[in-house]
Order: sequence, then C-alpha cells, then structure tokens
Amino acid sequence: MQTIAIVGLGLIGGSLGLDFSRLGYRVLGVARRPETVAMALKRGVIHQGSTDLSLVAEADGVFLCTPIDRVIEIAQQVVPHLKAEAILTDVSSVKGALVPGLTALWPHFIGGHPMAGKAEAGLAVAEAHLFRGRPYVLTPTADTVPQDLDAMAGLVDQLEARRYCCSPQEHDQAVAWISHLPVMVSSSLIQACQQEPKPELRQLAQALASSGFYDTSRVGGGVPELGTLMARYNREALLSSIALYQRQLGQIRALVEVEDWDGLHHFLAQTQAARPAYVDDAL
Repeated sequence: MQTIAIVGLGLIGGSLGLDFSRLGYRVLGVARRPETVAMALKRGVIHQGSTDLSLVAEADGVFLCTPIDRVIEIAQQVVPHLKAEAILTDVSSVKGALVPGLTALWPHFIGGHPMAGKAEAGLAVAEAHLFRGRPYVLTPTADTVPQDLDAMAGLVDQLEARRYCCSPQEHDQAVAWISHLPVMVSSSLIQACQQEPKPELRQLAQALASSGFYDTSRVGGGVPELGTLMARYNREALLSSIALYQRQLGQIRALVEVEDWDGLHHFLAQTQAARPAYVDDAL
C-alpha cells in the first residue's frame, strides 16, 4: 500500500493524515469545505486534497472519517471510484449498525475504531502520534478477505497503537461500557448538580469543584453531537449498560438508606480492587 485517502479531515482524519505522511505514505484528503482542504495542505496533513470524492480513485486504502450518521451515505458515493482491490475502512465508534451495510457495499471493507480523541473537535486540534499506545479495534467478519485484514493490521501497528480484533457486536457492547455509558453518566452528574434549587449553593459547588469533579464530569462536557450519535447507533447495548448501572446505583442508595456502612465499605473496596484492570494501561 502506497497511497492512502482520508475522507473527512477532522480530529481523527487529520491525525491519521499526519501520521501516515510521517510514515512515508502519499496521503490524499477529501473534505466538504475548500478551506479545510487548504488548512490540511498547509499543515502537511495531506499531499493532495479536494472536495471531490473522485480523488480516492488513486488510493490503495481509504479511511472514512465522517460522523457516524454519514458513513453509509459517503461510502455509497466513494465505492464507484475505488480501485478493484482498494481497502475501505471507517473510524466510527459504533460497528454493528454499520459493518453489515458497508460490507455489502464493498467486499474489501474492514471496520475500524481508533480509540483516541480529545474534548475538542476539528482539524485544528489534530496531532501526530495521537494513536500511539491507544487501542485501535478492527472488526472483521466471516466475509473479510484475510489479506485485507493483514494489511490493515500492518497500518495499525505502524501507528504504534494497541491492536485488537473482535466482532462488531462484541465491540459495541464493550464500548458501551467504557465509552458510551460514561458519557451518559457524566452528563447526568452535571445535570443533577444543575438541579440544586438554591442558586447560592450551586455557585458554591461550582467554586469548590476540583479534580474529582473534573475527572468524573469531563466526558459529559464533550461534543453533544457525538454523544447523541453514540446513543442513536448503539442504542441496545447502551440501554443494557444503563440498566445495569442503575441497578448498582440503586444498591448504593439502599446501603446508605439503611446505614449499612460495612456493606458500603465492602462495595467500595470491590470497586477499588476492580478499577486498575480498566485504567492502568491507559495511564
């Protein structure tokens, strides 16, 4: 693979462009707005850019880096321009709702999800090495061409990401737990604080908020469009996770109501012991 095309030059697409350019690939970029293409060229994200999807005809591999709700639509427009053996992939945080349709559109499609990002969005915050040490999930199916999977795995490894392979369904349930549910929980925390009826107490809480509140509320302060798309396209897995989370929150409430401090201590000791398995590798 020598030429890579990126459709959608936001944070993820732009960061991929910076890395693949650094690695010696010829990088093509397609964006909706000419000014985005111009910025990408100026920053060295891409070598050639256009607002016309026909540019992908030169590519050996194409990354769809558009919002979740536009991936299928854009893929339909991209496919007529692809080389016969070109690999098509996406970067969406939901796979089950997309992979079957994309696989039907193009036999050399492989679902992908680079799990790196920022609270901010857009090309202006794209950066090299964004994926280094971060998970990058590939979701092949029974229809995936083995050579295509090998090629994609090689690209992911060059990004120095931690590569994982699983089914689209396994991906969606796992991501519901550690990405989509936290957005909803964090947002609910902020909304609960906003329900404080006394303005002076709410202002005092805002003034006293420190690192603990910052950590637990961070993802709830992210881009609303992305959180909405997560819920819309991963609805079933998210609802399942919310139900189990509500059960655990109800258990805590019950322990506090009956003043079962030993029970609460045991509950918190369990979570203290379990947490490192989720976060130590991310530090």
